[in-house]
Amino acid sequence: MIQILDEEGNVVNEADMPDLSDEDLKELMRRMVYTRVLDQRCVALNRQGRLGFYAPTAGQEASQLASQFALEKEDFILPGYRDVPQIIWHGLPLYQAFLFSRGHFHGNQMPEGVNALSPQIIIGAQYVQAAGVALGMKKRGKKSVAVTYTGDGGTSQGDFYEGINVAGAYKAPAIFFVQNNRFAISVPVELQTNAKTLAQKAVAAGIEGYLVDGMDPLAVYAVTKYARERAINGEGPSLIETLTYRYGPHTLAGDDPTRYRTEELDKEWEKKDPIVRFRAFLEKKNLWTAEEEEAVMEKAKEEIKEAIKKADQYPKQKVTDLIDNMFEELPSNLQEQMKQYKEKESK
Repeated sequence: MIQILDEEGNVVNEADMPDLSDEDLKELMRRMVYTRVLDQRCVALNRQGRLGFYAPTAGQEASQLASQFALEKEDFILPGYRDVPQIIWHGLPLYQAFLFSRGHFHGNQMPEGVNALSPQIIIGAQYVQAAGVALGMKKRGKKSVAVTYTGDGGTSQGDFYEGINVAGAYKAPAIFFVQNNRFAISVPVELQTNAKTLAQKAVAAGIEGYLVDGMDPLAVYAVTKYARERAINGEGPSLIETLTYRYGPHTLAGDDPTRYRTEELDKEWEKKDPIVRFRAFLEKKNLWTAEEEEAVMEKAKEEIKEAIKKADQYPKQKVTDLIDNMFEELPSNLQEQMKQYKEKESK
């Protein structure tokens, strides 16, 4: 397993230390702290009935944000449903992320210049899409990559294998992440596969595979940066397994992690908290203070407050809105349904 920082924030692998300036290190920390606050607020907003679908992200900040931090603006992100933070930091306005959670069509409209698709709800489907996007980049001669994410459960889907195989066959510039948080929804990774790691599944597709400490932001960044350079230089795609942990439930739609995770295991992974680890590293370098962290938290709370206010200005979607947004020209069966709904709404 590739690791640079241990649980106490000590450098244990100087050779793989990425070339990041002090300001880069601080910016990565700001993003991780901000996103932890965002997660806490999203859980609260969901319970207040102000958000819809939400998949908690606490614990996975290093895996998500350090990987995105290694990308360039022209790179294309194809996220899973837990990967909203990556596309926020890639350019998606926060209020639109809230609208996505509510199922509003505007939450799925990427602004000009934001290279990302909407978060994929179908498990593993983004892997096939990423292979296609990456192949398109190669055919157009672009020096950019397509990056996609799934969880450990996603590796049991056929789309996972199809995606990495096609990308490997054509040496498409893709980076495939498996964020192994050990339980998918509730099934232990040991029951998902008999393979010792998920990274080794890359061998069957003839591509590079890397096993990374997903709670170590420097290791995640370094491996992503390396995989990106390989991809744009025509050396093909990579599969990166980040060993990580989600501290909350799978989603807020009724999942109870206490039914399949022990308190002892939760405490073990709390000691590996990526923010605590990175904070310790930065403090040893005199780059981070409690006052700076508090300022980031306050900024996050204020911006989240403003973003949810902006999202509230959008009226709730109606069924007729959904039908209107699906087609430029409605087929005959939907024309009839539209007529029925409009008649019902007018009563």
